[in-house]
Amino acid sequence: MTETVSATVAEPNLRARGPAYAVMQECLRVQQDAKPGGRVARFFGGSPLHPDARSWYRGALGEIEVAGVLSRLGSEWTVLHAVPVGAGSSDIDHVIVGPAGLFTINTKNHAGKKIFVAGSTFIVNGFKQEYMRNSRHEAERASKLLSTVTGRPVTVTPLIVVVHPLSILTGRKRPTVKVLASQHLRRWLLRRPRVLSERAVKHFSMFAEERSTWRATPLANDDTEPYVQRFEGLRNQVEAARKRARLWSLFMLVGCSCALVALMLALFEVLVNAAHLAG
Repeated sequence: MTETVSATVAEPNLRARGPAYAVMQECLRVQQDAKPGGRVARFFGGSPLHPDARSWYRGALGEIEVAGVLSRLGSEWTVLHAVPVGAGSSDIDHVIVGPAGLFTINTKNHAGKKIFVAGSTFIVNGFKQEYMRNSRHEAERASKLLSTVTGRPVTVTPLIVVVHPLSILTGRKRPTVKVLASQHLRRWLLRRPRVLSERAVKHFSMFAEERSTWRATPLANDDTEPYVQRFEGLRNQVEAARKRARLWSLFMLVGCSCALVALMLALFEVLVNAAHLAG
């Protein structure tokens, strides 16, 4: 009698998961509906992005930017990206464990925009957003899941990180979630007082890295590499189009300036001639 043994292949832990996985997926899915631009549009640097893919594209760039910042924290820190949570497609942008504790990070790409925060209020260029509530919910969810698997209460602190904002103005009422510009994130974390020993960091990291901590069912086709390659290809197309558009803008600006100078010289010549005739 032949005995059949079924082998179970363990899923890679979350350290192998790249940043912005879910956002890149959605961006590429929407981008599939984009119609190729005409020759004229491509010649003048028209964006290849589908209008509905633009917010997903910016979101992915934001998460990638923050992942780069977190990569410089050092070996004492465990950094996880695009942590899948629950039964659906939800994820947490970044989960980090280090001497300063455990944090969830909600990344927002609002480069060049004015941010105002106070209490539970988060305003971007005059428009209110629900980022505070969502970030608190993420941290509470992470705390509950980690407490369950470790068998002890686990405190998780939510952070909102804005990628290169023009400014962040804080009102009189203290924000319910700490809001940081991406360029200040690393310094802020490293300056926090130590609350976890090296042993505790390793302990919590061990549980945080396991996919089963965050969701009961495994993910199908959970390989980020093909999506990274496709997204990088799209990113190269977008950047090439932007460079072409900037060159045309510069060309038009120079052309308009030359035309204005020529017009002023012609007008000056007319005035000189008129004055000469009058004399």
